[in-house]
Amino acid sequence: MQSYDVIIIGAGHNGLVCAAYLLKAGYSVLLLEKRSVPGGAATTEEALPEEAPGFYFNLCAIDHEFIHLGPVVEELELHKYGLEYLFCDPVVFCPHPDGKYFLGHRSIEKTCNEIARYNTRDAQKYAEFMDYWQRLIRGITPIFNAPPKSIVDMMGNYDFKNLQDLLSVMNGVDPTLDLIRTMLSSAKDSLNEWFDSEFLKAPLARLASELGAPPSQKTLAIGAMMMGLRHHPGMARPRGGTGALVRALLNLVKSEGGTVLCDQTVEQVLISNKGRAEGVRVAGGKEYLAKKGVISNIDVQRLLLNMVDPAAINAADPKLGERVERRIVNNNDSILKIDCALSEVPRFERFDHKDEYLIGSVVIADSVDHVEEAHALPELGRIPDSNPSAYVVVPTVLDPSMAPAGKHTMWVEFFAPYQIADAQGTGLNGTGWTDELKNKVADRVMDKIAEYAPNLKNAVIARRVESPAELSQRLGVYNGNHYHIDMTLEQMVFFRPLPEIANYKTPIEGLFLTGAGTHPGGSISGLPGRNCARVFLNIQQPLKQNFKEMGDWLKSTLSSSYS
Repeated sequence: MQSYDVIIIGAGHNGLVCAAYLLKAGYSVLLLEKRSVPGGAATTEEALPEEAPGFYFNLCAIDHEFIHLGPVVEELELHKYGLEYLFCDPVVFCPHPDGKYFLGHRSIEKTCNEIARYNTRDAQKYAEFMDYWQRLIRGITPIFNAPPKSIVDMMGNYDFKNLQDLLSVMNGVDPTLDLIRTMLSSAKDSLNEWFDSEFLKAPLARLASELGAPPSQKTLAIGAMMMGLRHHPGMARPRGGTGALVRALLNLVKSEGGTVLCDQTVEQVLISNKGRAEGVRVAGGKEYLAKKGVISNIDVQRLLLNMVDPAAINAADPKLGERVERRIVNNNDSILKIDCALSEVPRFERFDHKDEYLIGSVVIADSVDHVEEAHALPELGRIPDSNPSAYVVVPTVLDPSMAPAGKHTMWVEFFAPYQIADAQGTGLNGTGWTDELKNKVADRVMDKIAEYAPNLKNAVIARRVESPAELSQRLGVYNGNHYHIDMTLEQMVFFRPLPEIANYKTPIEGLFLTGAGTHPGGSISGLPGRNCARVFLNIQQPLKQNFKEMGDWLKSTLSSSYS
């Protein structure tokens, strides 16, 4: 029976990041991936090899912002392993039905100039709005880069500049109370407070709702950071697609002696008589032993409810099983994904079309209410396809290497319910989704995009549609939620996934959590993997790790003081 110091369930990017840090610390690591390719939601694949050979598609994640808030790329020196980031500018384009359009640049000043063509007041308020959110983002970034229940670690991440930014938005009792009120508010209320123009509010609402909830939902005002991040640190994509990040991590893991095995579906976490995680069993019955610990990169609900003996959970914490099953919120808002091979780019001729507008993302959001419907209906199990809102990317405008010369790929995200109302027990996995239905919905989404870019339909060479049920099955996520659990404020930081297991540890000795369902949440950041590795190392070698982190803090503080 093979044994390793650490076994990681799932070779998504957070699992690979976690493995890289542990390998560099001298531990032997095995990653087990259920798919035939590693990467989880961060793969780039030739998904239509017969109909469109040479076209490479990002099958889930595409735009990378959060990873630039942390030190993962620099600490792991991923450029040495083939990773190159290409930054987008412009970062977002949103055509409006009345002929206006929002064009967001990486520069706030240039974005304000675009807004001022239609509304000078909104342009001025946008500068103020983004100044506030930029300071807040810089002020809370150290929290993302530490285990959520470790105040010492969080404070250790602060340098003078971060602290100055945080204090600038909490400068006195009233500003602090106003910040709290903002955090408790909705994106819709916040945008209405700041702006007048629908052509501006609609795309900002759509980006805020990328966190997976309608813009009217309270506590979602934090979604404003989704546009703020596009200004700074910026929105980027790896050359060659999101999968290039995974390839760089794989190169690093293998160079450090790590092992990645694909087509290995973990079915059971092995728990010793003493209540300690000591390994895993995969489909087919093979077992692998873990001398130091098992780390799960999959969602906590599948892990604890399906892969761990209930008696072991009950012995460790009698309340945990029920809380994992019933306390964690998943609002049924999933994704129908469309990938297209194109003979040419979509052309938005009514909107002063330039190919450069497509470098970032194209948001189809006619109004804030349009965005509201796009998220509220899926929560009710209804498909919002009578007037679809969508998030569209043509990645080959920035990176032509992903398609044959002169050709393009198109990435479309459409929010849809995982479980369709009144269709329980039918379709794939009882969700109501069938091939016929998913293609009908995709047709409507394409029709909507074509209202703005009429050449689109004739430009499609081939198309791939993945329903929420198929996405869930491929990625192995719970109820189609690619964030594992919702990203609303009450399930973030030390509430993610639950307060008692928020610090990457479970009450079962030797069983740890990482991935999108842990702090700081979903998206491409690598921070759940890095933070989990820090917790693991602090348990294994507390003095050595504490000295290392103190040294890193001193180096960062001195660098900040003299820069």
